[in-house]
Amino acid sequence: MPQYHVYGVGNALVDMEFEIADDTLTQLGVDKGLMTLIEEDRHDELLSKLDLSKARQCSGGSAANTIIATAQLGANSFYSCKVANDDTGDFYMKDLTTAGVTSNLSMSTREDGVTGKCIVLITPDAERSMNTHLGITQRISTRELNEAAIRDSEYVYIEGYLVPEAEARAAAIKTREVAEAAGVKTAITLSDVNMVQFFKAGMEAMIGNGVDLLFCNEEEALLMTNAADVSAALPALQKIAKQFAITRGARGAVLFDGSRMLEIPAQTVRPVDSNGAGDIYAGSFLYGLTHGLSFVDSGKLAGAAATELVQHFGARLPSDTLQAIGAKFKAG
Repeated sequence: MPQYHVYGVGNALVDMEFEIADDTLTQLGVDKGLMTLIEEDRHDELLSKLDLSKARQCSGGSAANTIIATAQLGANSFYSCKVANDDTGDFYMKDLTTAGVTSNLSMSTREDGVTGKCIVLITPDAERSMNTHLGITQRISTRELNEAAIRDSEYVYIEGYLVPEAEARAAAIKTREVAEAAGVKTAITLSDVNMVQFFKAGMEAMIGNGVDLLFCNEEEALLMTNAADVSAALPALQKIAKQFAITRGARGAVLFDGSRMLEIPAQTVRPVDSNGAGDIYAGSFLYGLTHGLSFVDSGKLAGAAATELVQHFGARLPSDTLQAIGAKFKAG
C-alpha cells in the first residue's frame, strides 16, 4: 500500500475573505467571478479600502484546499508548496499541520520574501471574485517536489493555477512525469477560465499525453475543447483524460468513468459563498476513489460536500461536518 493516498502540488496562499455588495465590487474595479493576478501594491490598495475587522483568514490555494479536504476525511495526504520565512508563512505551515497534511515545508529551509495572499470578495449572489498576489509561491519549482512521496502515492493532484509561471509549470509537468513512471495515477484541475483562455498551450503541456482524471467546470470544459456545449466537449475531453468530472453548479455534474457518461443531479439549496466549492469537490472525489468508493459514489460524495460548503462562508468545512458527510458514503 502506498504511504499517501493523494500527493498535491500547487500554490500556497493565505486567503482573506470579505462579504461585499455588488456596487463595492464595481468601485474597487474587480472583475466579477474571476481570479485576477495582482502585484503587491494593488493588494495593499484593495485592503486599504476594505474593513479588515470583517476578514476571515485561513491557509488556502486551490490545491491546498483540495488536499486539506482529503485529510479531513481521513486520507494520508502530502502537499508540495512554497511559502516565505515570514509570519504569514508560519501561519500557513501551522495550519497545514493542524489539518493533518504532511508537506515539504517542514523538510526544507524557507526563503526570505512574502508569502502569497488572496483577497476573496463574496457578493450577495454567492459569487467569489479573487485577487491574488502570488508572492513567493510564484517561484515554486521542481525544488519543492518530493519525488519519493510522489512515487509512494495512489494519486497526484495538480493545480491548473500553476500554468502561468514557467518554473511552476515545470514543477507540474515533473510531478506528472514522475507519477507516470511510477504507475501513480494522475489528476489535474483546469482551475479557472482565465487559466484556460490565456495559457491553453501551457495547460496542454501540463496534461501531456493525457491524465487519469480531469476536474473542470462547464465553462472551462468548453474553452479547453473549443466546443459550443457540453455534449460536444465530451469526445474531446476523452482524448486528454481517461475519466473526468464536469461541475455545472446548480445543474449538478457530468461524469465520465472511462466507459459511461453519467449525470449527477444537484440538491437545491440557497448558496451564500461559492469559494472553494470546486476544491472540496475534487478533494472529496479523490478521497472516495482512494477509499473503495465507486466512481459514481465518489461523485455523489463530492457533490454532497460541495453543496454543504456553498451554504457556509469560507473555503472549508469544519472537519466534523465533512466527516459526517463522508460517513454516509461507505465502501461496500
